[in-house]
Amino acid sequence: MSVLIVNKNNFNSIVNNSKPVLLDFYADWCGPCRMVSPIVEEIAEEHPQYLVGKIDVDKEPELAQQFNVLSIPTLVVIKNGKLISQSAGARPKADILAMLE
Repeated sequence: MSVLIVNKNNFNSIVNNSKPVLLDFYADWCGPCRMVSPIVEEIAEEHPQYLVGKIDVDKEPELAQQFNVLSIPTLVVIKNGKLISQSAGARPKADILAMLE
């Protein structure tokens, strides 16, 4: 499955899904975000049991504020509509997958 572009219009339907959700808060101008982005895309392709979404903090400041995103990239894991894990900064693929388990 490909990465979903998440915005305030589709946010609730995505996070209230039965699958665990990985959200990548990013910005196009952010260097570490560009390092994490291909990893997030790989996870989306290789692990259809997860929903993977990206949130552009410049376009969706309300969503970034809702999760107290102070630095990017920030990765958030939501299961059954509840925040399970949140991590700021670039992470290797194994660490991101560990957040989802």
